[in-house]
Amino acid sequence: MEINPSESTRMLIPDDLLAQVASLAQEAGEFLLSCQANVVANEKDGAHNLVTQADIDCERMVCQRLQGLLPGSKFLREEEASDGDGNSAALWVIDPLDGTNNFVHGIPQFCVSIGLALAGQLELGVVYDPNRRELFTAQRGQGARLNGQLIQVSQRPDLQHSVIGTGFYYDRGDLVTRTLAAIQRLFDEPIRGIRRFGSAALDLCWVACGRYDGYFEYRLGPWDYTAGALIVQEAGGRCSDRDGQALRVDSGNVIASSPQIHADLVRIVAYSR
Repeated sequence: MEINPSESTRMLIPDDLLAQVASLAQEAGEFLLSCQANVVANEKDGAHNLVTQADIDCERMVCQRLQGLLPGSKFLREEEASDGDGNSAALWVIDPLDGTNNFVHGIPQFCVSIGLALAGQLELGVVYDPNRRELFTAQRGQGARLNGQLIQVSQRPDLQHSVIGTGFYYDRGDLVTRTLAAIQRLFDEPIRGIRRFGSAALDLCWVACGRYDGYFEYRLGPWDYTAGALIVQEAGGRCSDRDGQALRVDSGNVIASSPQIHADLVRIVAYSR
């Protein structure tokens, strides 16, 4: 996320691109809702890692439309083969259904997440929660918004007054053990509370609008956090990787919070502890 895109790359971006991507995310979210009553889940590599035909169909629709909005762009996506990486000149990072387990079980906590990186630097992010009709958007240097209104991260002064979100990767071994140990350290701090709702993209957006004070997860796909990370940053928050280093498109993990608690949160939950 630290590499500046060239001016020639930036000139490819239409002025109304964010609005068009936001409209597409809303359309995709409504499509997901229309599919939920008849959802059939398939297991990827275990009973806890699911995919549905809605994931696949939604991703195909979104990618086709995004290619039309920005011809020649590449894709990093969850369900089907990717053709780009963090060094691509223009890279869409797509999660068509973040929170598939929730979706399958009828839990109203899932979303569509679309991020755009230019030569490794995040340019825009859109996350749409169709259950609450909440649209989170951000473009670099222009702030973050929820349904068109500017948002900012929490102003709570310290961890003692904070609620922290987290998540668990599909691996039920060492990652779970480390996450539970980090939760114990947070409670020892102490903090106000821990939440685990099962959609990383929405967790990040909830940091951005101040519902959470921070969030961490030790392993994620880039599609889980790319859009949400920009929304946090544009809302005045900070994002790093799981060891407190600069977050990249390919980091595969994230710690996000308000600025006033970020150093303490990293100190307590850093993976390298």
